[in-house]
Amino acid sequence: MVSLAFLLGCAKDNIVLIDPIGTDDSEDLIANTTFAQTVNVIFSTDGNASVSGDNEDFSVSVSGNDVTIVYTGEEYVMYELSGMANDGFFKLYSAKKQGITLNNVNITNPNGAAINVQGPTAEPNKGKRTFIILNGNNDLADGTSYTDTPVGEDEKAALFSEGQFIFSGEGSLAVTATGKSGIVSDDYVHFIEGTVTVNMSSSATVSGSDTLKPVCVRGKDYVKMTDGILNLTSTGMGGKGISSDGNGYFYGGSVAVTVTGSNFGSNGGGGGFPGGGGNSNSNGVSAKGLKFDGNLIFKGSNVVVNCTAHEGIEAKGTLSVSGGEVYSHSQSDDAINSGGNLTISGGLVCAYSQGNDGLDANGNCYIKGGVVYAIGSSSPEVAVDANSEGGYKLYLTGGTLVAIGGLESGSSLTQNCYSASSWSQNTWYGLTVGTTTYAFKTPSSGGTPLVVSGDSSPTLQSGVSVSSGTACFEEMFYTNASVSGGTSVSLSSYTGGNGGGGGPGGGGHGPF
Repeated sequence: MVSLAFLLGCAKDNIVLIDPIGTDDSEDLIANTTFAQTVNVIFSTDGNASVSGDNEDFSVSVSGNDVTIVYTGEEYVMYELSGMANDGFFKLYSAKKQGITLNNVNITNPNGAAINVQGPTAEPNKGKRTFIILNGNNDLADGTSYTDTPVGEDEKAALFSEGQFIFSGEGSLAVTATGKSGIVSDDYVHFIEGTVTVNMSSSATVSGSDTLKPVCVRGKDYVKMTDGILNLTSTGMGGKGISSDGNGYFYGGSVAVTVTGSNFGSNGGGGGFPGGGGNSNSNGVSAKGLKFDGNLIFKGSNVVVNCTAHEGIEAKGTLSVSGGEVYSHSQSDDAINSGGNLTISGGLVCAYSQGNDGLDANGNCYIKGGVVYAIGSSSPEVAVDANSEGGYKLYLTGGTLVAIGGLESGSSLTQNCYSASSWSQNTWYGLTVGTTTYAFKTPSSGGTPLVVSGDSSPTLQSGVSVSSGTACFEEMFYTNASVSGGTSVSLSSYTGGNGGGGGPGGGGHGPF
């Protein structure tokens, strides 16, 4: 497997991030794997599945629509699933990488996972690829309880694997999770092609010493998006959109995440849930959009996150944006939060918080390029926050910036910033920097002041009409806009100075 190591420059005013993983995905391309044979599994509404194409290397067990296959051969096998099962599952034990083609299949398992990929019996299959090929329209659903799970065996989601999941194909997959999570790999998940939708109503619960932490998509090692469409909705308490113990790579395709569930319990202490008070509970689980314990890299994906109870996007490590479009809206906490340095060098970024900071770095925050629209809630929170309490700061050296709520105290503003004399709610503004005009709509609430910056002295018009342009950030912002009307807004030089809610843990960091 390609190394995930990162080389990180530690100087507070400079950061070098080298990303070796994006250079070679050849082993994840299904065209580079030859499958020796195909095993066909046809589920039936009459309650009797059939299996064909197997040989002496397979041990096949069929009970109604419950299909279990143990493969002991040395070749790579493609399993093609079709038909419908209202009470069934497909379970595979294998020491080899394999493909699973979902060919207009519909599987519901009231008692566990719809598809469960294990290693050889009693052995993990970590490091083995399972290609999920989407053909036609496919549906998978789990049940509210996992009573089918053998003792000592993992079964964490409606679609689960001990090894890697790589998604491709031109079809679609809809996953409904009510008992645990949607799609989980105990290795990594890579989306290359296809449309995947996960609707999850599972809630976090505590059973003994174990805490269920439901998530629409989880790759333990990392999650990578190269292309395709990913639509995720979580409504349960403590649910998340995407999570990983490792890194996140968003290089292409589109991702839409909506998390409306409340937080489960409280993690107590500093950095607890908003309004969590002193109720300490080590089993607390926060409801976040994207949550990665490692680093987050955005290079080309279109990512839209809406979160009700906690942070929209969080990386416990560093977070960088060099391309694509990233929109994150949180009603209660930081819109985008990094545990380390946060760097924006390109792309389009909107961080909209109604309850905390827009952009919040617990290290340095670097804005070097791109277009940034940041909205903070109100004093002492800000639009762009860095951990000044820890000796870090915001470095603004380039790009186009609109910040409602101002900037962290002590910021280093190499590029000139200007504050508006006032701003109005729910109003369209036109910002012209050089020969380029942007249009943005202000929110119904937010902190002051309204700060703008670009590579040349900007002009600002209030109350404009927008006739054309490229819409982004859920149509709150237009690039290359054509505007008319409005009134000129007086701008004065701005050097920063808002309070901010930074500091380690200041962004609501909880353990989960």
